[in-house]
Amino acid sequence: MSIRPIIVIAGIGNGSGTRDKDMPESFALRVFTKAGYRVALIARGADKVKKAADDINQIGGEAAAFPVESYTYKSLTDAFGAIRAHKWSGSEKPEIRAALWNAGAGVWKPFLNVTEQDLQLVLDSNVNGAFAFANQVVQEFQKNSIDELGKRGTLIFTGATASIRGNVTTSAFAAGKFALRALSQSLNKEFGKQNIHAIIDGGILTDLSLSRRADEAAAKAWKEDANIRLDPESIAKSYLYLANQDRSAWTWELDLRPAHEKW
Repeated sequence: MSIRPIIVIAGIGNGSGTRDKDMPESFALRVFTKAGYRVALIARGADKVKKAADDINQIGGEAAAFPVESYTYKSLTDAFGAIRAHKWSGSEKPEIRAALWNAGAGVWKPFLNVTEQDLQLVLDSNVNGAFAFANQVVQEFQKNSIDELGKRGTLIFTGATASIRGNVTTSAFAAGKFALRALSQSLNKEFGKQNIHAIIDGGILTDLSLSRRADEAAAKAWKEDANIRLDPESIAKSYLYLANQDRSAWTWELDLRPAHEKW
């Protein structure tokens, strides 16, 4: 395309799962930036989102921050209003051609310890916010012409093992991820005929996942052994691969696992 497209990314965590020691921006943002995308970032924490956008702009990309206080339906709808009003560089308005719902709520508790507040957090991150995000993205995709790959846009949801099976302490988390998977499947059935591609993608290397390792040796193994955890950069490359698929061979679900996965 002659005009650099936009990818909208919702949810960037604390940055640890998408950063490396040399590059300050997230792997997902860097991969799509290098591929020629502008980036619209939606996440909680205004300072964090602005810092992520600034990092991209400092390496020659183009990103804008759209912070939200929560992942409610209204918050996401308002964020897209701000994205539509944003002035990107150049005289022509770029199109949203890719979107990634990466928001999530990590509630892992015994069932009887799950609170109503926990449940609301899961619902906003995996149902209310995801529905609003998809609603706005699909409306934007419908405005696009069919590109050289035979599609109008790609919508990706980051799932989890809990998207396909529950386990001890995952009653709330898995319920949300099951719902997210069902949303992705339904969107694929409904909008695939309009050349709109919707996809859903075990443990990822993050500061939080490192902190859960009981001792220094376990944490060191988790960090250094690529056989036992997913690497964020590899996930980002897979997301770009999904966005580049042509209409003759679309992935509906992509189950990414480290070689020695045990969960």
